[in-house]
Amino acid sequence: MSSATSTSQPSAIASGTFRLGGDLTVNRLGYGAMQITGPGVWGPPADPDGAVRVLRRSVELGVNFIDTADSYGPYVSEELIAKALHPYPEDLVIATKAGLVRTGPSVWVPLARGAYLRQEVEMSLRRLKVERIDLFQLHRIDPRTPVEESLGELKKLQEEGKIRHIGLSEVTVDQLAQARSIVDVASVQNRYNLADRASEDVLEYSEREGLGFIPWFPVGTGSLARPGGPLDEASSAHGAAPAQLALAWLLRRSPVMLPIPGTKSVAHLEENVAAADIVLSDAEFESLEAASR
Repeated sequence: MSSATSTSQPSAIASGTFRLGGDLTVNRLGYGAMQITGPGVWGPPADPDGAVRVLRRSVELGVNFIDTADSYGPYVSEELIAKALHPYPEDLVIATKAGLVRTGPSVWVPLARGAYLRQEVEMSLRRLKVERIDLFQLHRIDPRTPVEESLGELKKLQEEGKIRHIGLSEVTVDQLAQARSIVDVASVQNRYNLADRASEDVLEYSEREGLGFIPWFPVGTGSLARPGGPLDEASSAHGAAPAQLALAWLLRRSPVMLPIPGTKSVAHLEENVAAADIVLSDAEFESLEAASR
């Protein structure tokens, strides 16, 4: 058994790789940049310099896939990424999103009209200081806007060379299939973790079709971490935190899984990345699999 506690530096390289969109190789354990903002994902963080340190440390630890969105702050997360990491390492893949408007802390309003998405792509290009966005995700399908309009505009931007790959967030299998009739879809980002597997069918579809599956809130454990439970027992056996075991389980669950745990703490970041070295036994994996259903 591997332990999460080691004198050597943890590395996301241990999580293995995935070819996003068939041509962008990323280490499967990435970093989600939502938490480097203020409370309610609103405004700047209390410690901007600390956020910069976390971003730089993530790259030092082998993370080469960073997920953000125009709505994180709004704009704050993208600006901090550019401040911390530009000019970017050659292998760094930055994914961003649009489709949710912010009117206050913890308020998220779907808006995916074509003209609005075009505006947000242009602004993200400026904030991130890139000529093309590696992965641009529709943050939500807007019930007031035909998906053909939303994705049609992203396809135009892709044809103009401003977007490399297109992804979706929080979709059903039917919505994903419909979207793929309009554009090539490289990835799906749905809420998924040990304690919340409502998107199991979307994950299975993604695996069959070779799409990257980006689980947000990946370290949720719910009651599985209760004393004496299967997650608690596995954590004790590995000398690891329950969240680390939750990440290790995700990485083993599917080869298309791309977890993006987020944090504003360097120590917590290092703990998350160390999960890439944890090897679950068949019995441990199956026990967690059964308990989480």
